[in-house]
Amino acid sequence: MKYGINKVTLVGNVGETPRVSEKGGEAFVANFPLATNEYYRDKDGEEVQKTQWHRIVVWNKSAEIVKQHVKKGDALYIEGKITTNSWDDKEGNKHFSTEIVCENFLFLSPRNQNGSAG
Repeated sequence: MKYGINKVTLVGNVGETPRVSEKGGEAFVANFPLATNEYYRDKDGEEVQKTQWHRIVVWNKSAEIVKQHVKKGDALYIEGKITTNSWDDKEGNKHFSTEIVCENFLFLSPRNQNGSAG
């Protein structure tokens, strides 16, 4: 198969205030963690919550919107793609980082209910 699909959809809560890098006084990249929760029952019937953390990267005009409106705790709907980066440290150890490059997002928190971006 020549083509594949790399698409991710997440609904979760922002884990910390986004870190935003600027160029020429304008935001061009925003980074923040997003937590998604799963619930299931263990063998004793007790409800268990499992939280997954995702590294979100938002570029260009959408990064400016993130800078102005996204705060820790906000609920977001995120669409994007998975990217994996690798690098070697000073000791020659290989490290990997997996991120979600956001292509579209919607505000789900009550104070931003009427807005959308991305």
